Amino acid sequence: MTKYRKILVVADPNQDKQPALARAIQLVEKNKSPAVITFFLAIYDFSYEMTSMLSGDERDAMRKGVISQREAWMNEISEQYISDEINIEVKVVWHNRPYEATVAEVFSSDQDILIKTTHQNDTLEAVIFTPTDWHLLRKCPCPVLLVKQHDWPEHGNVIASVHVGSENETHHELNHKMVEEAIAFSEILNATPHLINAYPSTPANITIELPEFDPGTYTDAVRGHHLTAMKNLRQQYCIPSEQTHVVEGITEDVISDVSKKLDAELVILGTTGRTGLSAVFIGNTAEHTIDKLNCDVLALKPEGYVSPLDPRYEA
Repeated sequence: MTKYRKILVVADPNQDKQPALARAIQLVEKNKSPAVITFFLAIYDFSYEMTSMLSGDERDAMRKGVISQREAWMNEISEQYISDEINIEVKVVWHNRPYEATVAEVFSSDQDILIKTTHQNDTLEAVIFTPTDWHLLRKCPCPVLLVKQHDWPEHGNVIASVHVGSENETHHELNHKMVEEAIAFSEILNATPHLINAYPSTPANITIELPEFDPGTYTDAVRGHHLTAMKNLRQQYCIPSEQTHVVEGITEDVISDVSKKLDAELVILGTTGRTGLSAVFIGNTAEHTIDKLNCDVLALKPEGYVSPLDPRYEA
């Protein structure tokens, strides 16, 4: 886990409590390795751009004043965490699209991981994801850790949601990446790594269209294929069979149920495709999966992923 030495933390401008920064500090302390944390905020107020009574220089001075105030606030929050092992750099930029500014910072300073807080809606008792969250999940080139309200206790559980039934080489490579990440996090958190895989139920209408079709035999064959594939994967990492879970059902429901049963502190998901969330975790599937989890979520990209916001990328 020493690879996470450059950590970008997105500040929450609406509260003094900063769970994402606290999580970054916890990660560095448990990793016992020096790190540089960039405490980052992109701010924008359209009213400053529309003040026609002010000159361009006056508007620029107002923007700088707002940025300076935010920097002072963030420096005050950061002071309590700074130590010989932890260096925190505060950076505030003026930008009307926070996700673009954040991803640009990832590229410009070559960050190893992005950490951002999600918001808890007390009325609905659910986590609210902003458009910025989804843009970052889809377009950020480095791992994205979304911090929720769940603690990171000792002797907890870390889950990697793998897709062992796929014949796609990208999925295979991503499976290994997720397992390695789960093991690494488990080591620094003194936790137990688990692997979960969902496989589909037999389509209900197939027995009507094909009367000779035996759904029991089909289900057994599918389950057997996934069990064999999971065994091959876990044995490569010496993970005991009791720490693997092959479950029939919808992907997001299986991940949610197993994570609740294990009271997991972290679930690791893979995102594939040119712009991130697709394939197994595509559209509503990904969003529903993350929405249902009450623990931190780490989203990983496959090797060779190209962000649409990469400054070197030409559409």
